[in-house]
Amino acid sequence: MRAQRGFDNLVIRKFHPSDADHIRELTIEGFDGVSIDQNSERLFGTGPYPAWTERKWAGVRDQLDMHPADHFVAELDGEVVGYITTGWSAETRIGRIPDMAVDARHRRHGIGSRLIERALVHLVECGMTLAKIETLEQNAAGESLYPKHGFVEVARQIHYMRRLDDR
Repeated sequence: MRAQRGFDNLVIRKFHPSDADHIRELTIEGFDGVSIDQNSERLFGTGPYPAWTERKWAGVRDQLDMHPADHFVAELDGEVVGYITTGWSAETRIGRIPDMAVDARHRRHGIGSRLIERALVHLVECGMTLAKIETLEQNAAGESLYPKHGFVEVARQIHYMRRLDDR
């Protein structure tokens, strides 16, 4: 097991809009190889729509813009090195963790775990009784990390796509 280098200097804090550029970089790096949008681009190629990186970032940016108080960043020595987004429903009392990414230079040192722990505390504070996180089968890191935080697999989903401009 690797040492948790710099862990004492790690701060998990609320997201601030000025973090967006760093989060965009982390999103593109962190979801490379584990994105539905990237999978579809590999299969169908690029099209008249934005690249997978822009589509993924647009989804994360929308979350950040709609509910900025529900998201957190990991800061190491003043540098944003990770983030996590949350969402929740007062009606269903189910909280979600839609996106999380950690800078590749700092993975496997506990930053993702700290982000998950903070997100779960936040969801409890918001009155949630269940928390949901999703990952792709090809995301080995997620499939390893999430059960360590008490998440259990409840289902697998298959995503289908087809071109509409080839009729």
